[in-house]
Amino acid sequence: MSDYKAPLRDMRFVLNEVFQAPRLWASLPGLAEVIDEETAVAILEEAGKISGEVIAPLNRASDEQGCSWNNGAVSAPDGFAEAYKAFAEGGWVGVGGDAQFGGMGMPKAISAQVEEMVNAASLSFGLYPMLTAGACLSINAHASEELKAKYLPNMYAGTWTGSMCLTEAHAGTDLGLIRTKAEPQADGSYKVSGSKIFITGGEHDLTENIIHLVLARLPDAPAGPKGISLFLVPKVLVNNDGSLGERNALSCGSIEHKMGIKASATCVMNFDGASGWLVDAPNKGLAAMFTMMNYERLGVGIQGLAQGERSYQNAVAYARDRLQSRAPSGAQYKDKAADPIIVHPDVRRMLLTMKALNEGGRAFSSYVALQLDISKFSEDATTSARAQEMVALLTPVAKAFLTDMGLETTVLGQQVFGGHGYIREWGQEQLVRDVRITQIYEGTNGIQSLDLVGRKIVGSGGALYRLFASEIRHFIANASAELDEFNQPLSAAVDNLDELTAWLLDRAQGNPNEIGAASVEYLHVFGYTAYAYMWARMAKAVLSSHEEDDFYSSKLATARFYFARLLPRIHSLSASAKAGSECLFELPADQF
Repeated sequence: MSDYKAPLRDMRFVLNEVFQAPRLWASLPGLAEVIDEETAVAILEEAGKISGEVIAPLNRASDEQGCSWNNGAVSAPDGFAEAYKAFAEGGWVGVGGDAQFGGMGMPKAISAQVEEMVNAASLSFGLYPMLTAGACLSINAHASEELKAKYLPNMYAGTWTGSMCLTEAHAGTDLGLIRTKAEPQADGSYKVSGSKIFITGGEHDLTENIIHLVLARLPDAPAGPKGISLFLVPKVLVNNDGSLGERNALSCGSIEHKMGIKASATCVMNFDGASGWLVDAPNKGLAAMFTMMNYERLGVGIQGLAQGERSYQNAVAYARDRLQSRAPSGAQYKDKAADPIIVHPDVRRMLLTMKALNEGGRAFSSYVALQLDISKFSEDATTSARAQEMVALLTPVAKAFLTDMGLETTVLGQQVFGGHGYIREWGQEQLVRDVRITQIYEGTNGIQSLDLVGRKIVGSGGALYRLFASEIRHFIANASAELDEFNQPLSAAVDNLDELTAWLLDRAQGNPNEIGAASVEYLHVFGYTAYAYMWARMAKAVLSSHEEDDFYSSKLATARFYFARLLPRIHSLSASAKAGSECLFELPADQF
């Protein structure tokens, strides 16, 4: 496996040249004083160093060793505790955290790049700070000032970690079925009892305390999702002076033996009358949890991108070095016994597919991150509301499409290695195993597709879609003629998505099965079209720079590949979506 090197040049290009993020930050009062182009460059460079030099070297060995469980205690692999301490001391756990409680206060557009680097270095390692950041976000948005002051500083500092305890064995995605209970106490606390599964970072030895956010029901709660409350339940109780007290009544019953992310502790957590404190109002737990869900779902999408980037870097290094056969046009390296495999058309197809999907994904995830920043920091109500609507529309696409493409790019990287890609010591098979979970957790990609089509497209009568489509058309209308080679196929792709959206809105009125039948294909058509928009914007940035170097020429060549070889996938996907739901229900259940 080659050493991981953070794609800093591409990150700077996306933020500074494509989206002109420094100009945006300067216009937002909450960011103008904390971030500029120079600061952003410094942060990303330092994040690249700790990711490449401290975290990445642990990836393969930690996968081999995994986490271990012994009588309720969980040990992370060798080196993780030391790496996490270094990571925390650098302030990276709180990079996007509220400065009032010790965070850096950086915009999501910066923390998104940091997340990519950390997760490319080691997805298992990256899950611990990711879940902590998500827990902090919910606490900061919904908890009392007393709880925020008591818990956030140590969480942002990395002294304590966080977890989110949602899922129960019988419930899965349907959180309305959860049975965990919370009994109110005379002192204002609650006794939380129940069992949760698939809890990332629920128990480990990286930090002295773990702060669990637990969904549970109050005794008089209504049935279903409207009766769920959120509780802060620490592993170790915290005294009024901030010191640690006695162990709370909770335990880790076991850890899962998983396909991948083996260095991340995925726990069964048992709460046996554990002391907890209500976050937000009673029966508002899902609202509090969904505050961080847009951030977390984008973060999961970035995990898919990160694994794809690591896979690409490995595959390129291997393709340049591996000698096998001669190029179809004749020997290219006559002094060698054979040519490196990068001369072969099919290898180039795989590498370019990976490159185009990774770079398109990086631009798209950055675009969504900037929408999150605008919605949070803009003082103009109209601007903020529009950004919130864009986030609502694009979040399921970011989560599902980035991770679906992440699986494709890791499998392609494995394929470049041939037989060596199936062997553990080369590292490619680990990337395939690790990335697979990203399509499942934080809501499976099928659920994301239903959210996009059912709630965002049909639920808004197409209004949210038109918001995004009109932005693309505005870009096309105001572009110069030199962008025609990109904007013409982009315009045709938007026309296709317009037609598919109208078809779906019409068919969904008469048959609710049409939404589920077409949702996955629709999301992919949307994703490829969104990437085309990103590639057109990247092409514009290159052509506007009037520079001629390898980075810019590579960017244009990759853009041309994307439009020629990947964007046409929308046509078969659209035809599949329009095939309707009838063929899905023709076969009786007992004939499967």
